[in-house]
Amino acid sequence: MQLTGLRYGAKLLNLVEFPVADFLDGAATNDELQQFLEKHGKAVVKPVFSGGVGKKGKAGLIRIVDNLHDALQAKRDLYFASHKYGSKSVTASGVTFEAFVPSAIEVYFSISASTIHRSPVFTISPWGGVDIEALPAEKKQVVEINPFIGINSFEITNALTDTGCPEEFISPLVQHLPKLWDLYDDYGLTTIEINPIRMVRDGNRLTPVACDLKAAFDQDNPGWKRIDFPEAIFQSEITPFEASINKLRTYQGQSDVLELNPEGSIIPFMFGGGANSAATEALGTSAIFSSDFGGNPPYDKMYDIGRIVFEHWYEKASVLLIIGGKANNTDIYVTFKGVFDALRDHVQKAGWKPLYVVIGRGGPNLVKGMFYAKDILDTLRLPYKMFGHDTSMILVLEYAKKLDGWWGREGARLYREQRDAETAAVK
Repeated sequence: MQLTGLRYGAKLLNLVEFPVADFLDGAATNDELQQFLEKHGKAVVKPVFSGGVGKKGKAGLIRIVDNLHDALQAKRDLYFASHKYGSKSVTASGVTFEAFVPSAIEVYFSISASTIHRSPVFTISPWGGVDIEALPAEKKQVVEINPFIGINSFEITNALTDTGCPEEFISPLVQHLPKLWDLYDDYGLTTIEINPIRMVRDGNRLTPVACDLKAAFDQDNPGWKRIDFPEAIFQSEITPFEASINKLRTYQGQSDVLELNPEGSIIPFMFGGGANSAATEALGTSAIFSSDFGGNPPYDKMYDIGRIVFEHWYEKASVLLIIGGKANNTDIYVTFKGVFDALRDHVQKAGWKPLYVVIGRGGPNLVKGMFYAKDILDTLRLPYKMFGHDTSMILVLEYAKKLDGWWGREGARLYREQRDAETAAVK
């Protein structure tokens, strides 16, 4: 669940009285737009996308206008703009007109959960307005947050000082930024990012003003429901693959997927939330989708999931990965039988191609399930490597990713040549 921009982000920030740039939505009349431009001088026109969509500026989808004619033209151009973000193409459903805020600096600030520190962290830089990843280490600070204490003023002061922030901006930021921890902690957020925060000068007084926002919520944390957002704002466009899998939702077993990269090369069957988090992070852009097929799914459901997955991705994939921790109640044999029966049937229908299978799993009927997988893979003459629950999940993921690189470069070609030679020798 994610949102971007000020259309709903302003409501979020208003909960903790964090200053936000003025804005109008696409329903504003010409008179309202004209008055807005007269008040602020310039407006920043942005398309509105469902879900969390970034990098609009790099795609040329942000316009700065100073007159009504240009504002209306930007509205026409961007209202239903298409944008390729990551692996997906998305379509806008409106625009916002945001006040242009002149400022001597642009500040980046975010709070998120760190997989390194295993706790929340805040990241800050007075060199914002760009991707934080593009900044050198000396221009940003990442500070671990004690969740029982929150963000202390001196931590922000020290972090800003270490990044070379001009002294006059530090005190206003220290007065307002700790509010964002209250927002993060009280309303079920997993990430909040403001980039940029611009500094507005009123005489001798400086005030930080949020000019853009990204936020992600933990759907299992009921705190976000207290904000009274319409649930539709968290919906994003879904692909045909996602729609096909998600129709299989039942009372038993999970079946939600998120398409990550249709140009990826690893088909990951993930079982359990821990596997989902670890695999999505470790595999990066190599993973075609993220998933959680745990919860002891029955055979028919697992077979249908496998059938749909292979119909969409078998031809372009290099590696089939089945990954999960040591299950408590999921029958490994049943899930393996569903996946590998679907693989066998798909190969018989679509034809053979080199696909390397990597398994890292534990739980009830594991050995029976692995022997079943082995029999089918031997029959299909597909290579495989199997790891039990005593092997670290991270090591299995690293193995699969390295194998995927080699398989794409030369492994698949060499294996095909070896298979063809063996087939010719038999004849």
